[in-house]
Amino acid sequence: MSAPRPAQAGRPPRGSRKVAQPHFLETLLGAGQPSRTVAWLGGRPLSAAALLAAAMQLAERLPAQGDAINLCQDRFLFSAGLLATQLRQRNCLLPPNALPATLALLQGSDQPPPFALSDDGALLPQLREQGLHTVFLEHAAAGHAAAASAGIATDFAPAPDRPAFSLLTSGSTAVPTAHPKSWATARLITQAGVQSLAEHLGWRDLAGLNIVATVPSQHSYGIESAVLLALLGGAAFDCARPFYPADVAAALARLPRPRALVTTPFHLKAVVQAGLALPQVDLILSATAPLSPQLAQQAESALGAPLIEIYGCTEAGQVATRRTTRTDLWRTMGALRLHADPAAPADRAVVSGGHVRLPTPLADLLELQDERHFRLLGRANDLIHVAGKRSSLGHLNYHLNRIQGVLDGAFWQPDEAPDSVARLVAFVVAPGVSAQHILGALRPVLDAAFLPRRVVPVAALPREATGKLTSAALREFALRTLAPAAGAP
Repeated sequence: MSAPRPAQAGRPPRGSRKVAQPHFLETLLGAGQPSRTVAWLGGRPLSAAALLAAAMQLAERLPAQGDAINLCQDRFLFSAGLLATQLRQRNCLLPPNALPATLALLQGSDQPPPFALSDDGALLPQLREQGLHTVFLEHAAAGHAAAASAGIATDFAPAPDRPAFSLLTSGSTAVPTAHPKSWATARLITQAGVQSLAEHLGWRDLAGLNIVATVPSQHSYGIESAVLLALLGGAAFDCARPFYPADVAAALARLPRPRALVTTPFHLKAVVQAGLALPQVDLILSATAPLSPQLAQQAESALGAPLIEIYGCTEAGQVATRRTTRTDLWRTMGALRLHADPAAPADRAVVSGGHVRLPTPLADLLELQDERHFRLLGRANDLIHVAGKRSSLGHLNYHLNRIQGVLDGAFWQPDEAPDSVARLVAFVVAPGVSAQHILGALRPVLDAAFLPRRVVPVAALPREATGKLTSAALREFALRTLAPAAGAP
């Protein structure tokens, strides 16, 4: 954000068409009030008008062709990039990371080459090396306000079914899979989210709610529960994405109430156990992994607000919510409904209705109570077998991370060798806690077959920005960490 913009970065080629002066306030920002606060920058409010002006100014700088790879971390600049691509009728690609291999895969199509939007000056050399035309974004709030007050035309509306952005996930082949979302879908997702959260809180809506989020906007949870809640749901987000507990506390403290913390179990655990004096909030949202009732209770006590978990996936978006301290049952959002998948085992389900136009299979094992309520049993690809017995890594990790003193932990199952049983290994971030203590805490709650053969202390686990720990990253980490011991005499 503070890095200088290269002299030529982001200038459109000569002859590129000018952009009409459209108005997103009615079509995208919902409330239709130019002065409504949609973002906070260092405690200073930024209006819907300022965001629209920033988007229009940016649209004039975009290359003549190609979709945008939006890498911006600042949520205001990310949103300006998202809206600017719509003004130019482009798709906004949201990759899970900015690794060279990921970006290289996005450049390999027959379509016009994509360009990058970035607010990170340190990332520019890598993007140049990869041949990506890059538009550098930074804050210029004074210009935003002046341009926004100059009477913007109101005759533009994006095609509701045209892809507005595409969430990109990597499957087993490591090739990004695009999941496009239109503005019509985004609006339905946001409406369902606002309705569900407001019901949990006993509020009419979420107008005026100020959000601090620890998750990136490129993730489905990050864009749905922070960016879209501001653009379409009447809330406002803090521009920053704090990571460390002290930064989270500071970000919350500089926002007026009502305020919310949008986070993950990994980040939430760090915040709650940091021993800081935390500002009171009015809502806590958690997603990306199931949360233990114990941590949920700690979070509600520390932050003084109800904690709501969100269940969903990239393919379907947000699906269900629950207040973890009160129930283990999930309830679907809005018009979404669940039913058993006739083409899969009994514990597999599909979701449809609302913003999910076509029945979409869910990757998790669910225990359906009815078409709106279910228990989450674990991921289908999370199941492991040891000595003829079955469990899930999620279940094992849940009990591992409940142990007092374990800051983070994960089970890993090595590959099976001929005529032998692959015994589990537990990697733990637990300063001052012995392996014997951890094993003693696991024995009463786990079958002996799933007790780890080794408890390996580590400084940190290779988690993504969302707090997720992918199986590929854990496998690589495990093999690297255990290699010296494997080669020892």
